[in-house]
Amino acid sequence: MGDSLLPVRGSPGSPYTRKMLALLRYRRIPYRYIQGQIDGADELPAPKVGLIPVFYFDDANDGLVAEVDSTPIIRRLEIEYPGRSVIPADPALAFIDYLLEDYGDEWLTKAMFHYRWYYQDDIEMAGSVLPHYADVTQSEETVVQMKQIFSERQISRLYVVGSNDTTAVVIEESYQRFLTCLNNHLKRSPFLMGRRPGAADFGCLGQLTQLVQFDPTPAKLAAQQVPRVHAWVSKMEDLSGLECRDDGFYSSDEVPATLIDLLKEVGRTYVPVMLANYEAFEKGLEKVETTVEGKSWVQEPFPYQAKCLQWLRIEYAKLDVDDRVRVDAMLDGTGCELLLAKPKT
Repeated sequence: MGDSLLPVRGSPGSPYTRKMLALLRYRRIPYRYIQGQIDGADELPAPKVGLIPVFYFDDANDGLVAEVDSTPIIRRLEIEYPGRSVIPADPALAFIDYLLEDYGDEWLTKAMFHYRWYYQDDIEMAGSVLPHYADVTQSEETVVQMKQIFSERQISRLYVVGSNDTTAVVIEESYQRFLTCLNNHLKRSPFLMGRRPGAADFGCLGQLTQLVQFDPTPAKLAAQQVPRVHAWVSKMEDLSGLECRDDGFYSSDEVPATLIDLLKEVGRTYVPVMLANYEAFEKGLEKVETTVEGKSWVQEPFPYQAKCLQWLRIEYAKLDVDDRVRVDAMLDGTGCELLLAKPKT
């Protein structure tokens, strides 16, 4: 890298920003954190999609290129900054790690967005605080206007993640079961993938920085029922002082039952929605319609999540025969095996 400090733009209210900053700290990658929106004042290039965090990498022309997708960014960082890897060396475990990272990014985000914009206390908290992240010197009049505009826009977009009066119970029960699974797992291992964090840990962490420590309704639930998870989130945000062993990740023959239980939770919710979304996208349907936990799930197709399923299958296809057998054994009976089944013709 030409610059000794990797430029990163983000915001404290962005779960993906928190995911990636925690990862950078753990990996001891020097970075320059820029808070706020893109305004051209710092002459950094604009990303193709207006999302955060934005990472600015050196390009072939001695300039910078802006990247926003956290999963491939993590893999690029592995190449450009060796050491303290968050990807297990065992390909089978690396695949499980990839699956759980995507669950954090693409399913737990539904809970985060749902709680934040579904309950009045949470709407009030988010609407009052988040506008200040852009500029804490703004006038009260400006902030009040921004609160109304921002809140109304976000509430109107609940349908994007599938949140409505019917699916609310599905999302909330799933969040509570996830907390229980994570709490049980943390009783035996400090991280999802063993005694050192994988990408999956950071994927789940990002959403939990908001669910467990910011938004009132899910945060109260977590503090009362799983204080261990609350503490884990705080510890995960800066693991720069953690010394990790090369054998810190699980091997495929020592994956504990608590991690299998978490995969079963993934199979109950994330899997049917991802499969239905992919089918709707492929067929050009206007609605995603499926059943989750015996309840109707309806939302608009989400093209990006269709790509996520494609990428997951590509990762599976890269495995050799022996590694696939080990992955299949870990996923058998969890429901996650359906993600990798050949589509019906």
